[in-house]
Amino acid sequence: MQAEWIAVDWGTSRLRAWAMEGDRVVAEAHSDKGMSHLETDEFEATLLTLIEGWLGSTPMDVIACGMVGARQGWAEAPYSAIPAPPLPKAPVRVINTGARLRVSIVPGLKQIKPADVMRGEETQIAGFLARNENWDGVVCLPGTHTKWAHVSANEVVSFQTFMTGELFELLATSSVLRHSVQDGWDNAAFVEGMHAVLSRPETLASKLFGIRAGDLLEGSGGAAARANLSGILIGAELGAARPYWLGQRVAIIGAKTITHIYADALKSQGVPVSVEDGRDMTVSGLVAARNLMEAFA
Repeated sequence: MQAEWIAVDWGTSRLRAWAMEGDRVVAEAHSDKGMSHLETDEFEATLLTLIEGWLGSTPMDVIACGMVGARQGWAEAPYSAIPAPPLPKAPVRVINTGARLRVSIVPGLKQIKPADVMRGEETQIAGFLARNENWDGVVCLPGTHTKWAHVSANEVVSFQTFMTGELFELLATSSVLRHSVQDGWDNAAFVEGMHAVLSRPETLASKLFGIRAGDLLEGSGGAAARANLSGILIGAELGAARPYWLGQRVAIIGAKTITHIYADALKSQGVPVSVEDGRDMTVSGLVAARNLMEAFA
């Protein structure tokens, strides 16, 4: 099956590709060959292996977003400064590719003060705005590095990044809490941790050790430990991100495994929330990037 063009989301740990006909996905493929696993000269061969069956006899247009455009990626796509639309300029062409591919990469966004950057999330924001014209509010993009972005008049006005997901992984697997945190979920433990730290952020460090102590002395269990850890860290994040969500409507974009957790946490604070699938918003944003390229052609 030959694609009309190919959309790619190439992150630090994962590679996802979609065969496209116009704005419609006709096939998709996934790989664990993320940017962190590759040298610069390995990107093209890795992509070709994944999408070989979608290519034809003429060069295939590929539009990519994510860490593939970082300095350590396939080719650097320089950041655009905000305030700006999520896609302020056309994707950057990758030079010196083989004859079978024409690859372009969506640039990320940067904020000078306070210093912050994003790659990949700008494409999801663009996809959301393409489906929600004239939308003003805050977009939350939970993940390893969660982003909160204020959007107004179709521009990203400001944003802030939290390492909540990475901290969770480090604490759950590489700290003393690894002996307590197991699979499963206990919503009451999540709510308890979230509200405790949201109301008193100075207790964060002691609440973290309390997870281990509770397991040792009370046998609280691995599922409760996992949920409580998540609640503590998200509570700290919500406290720091309060200027973004207080009095605002919030759209949460990401994987279903995490968006519902953020949605429930925000709803408990009386925040109006909508939830969007991260995969759908990425594809929609890459379609918008391709349309932008055609407009600049």
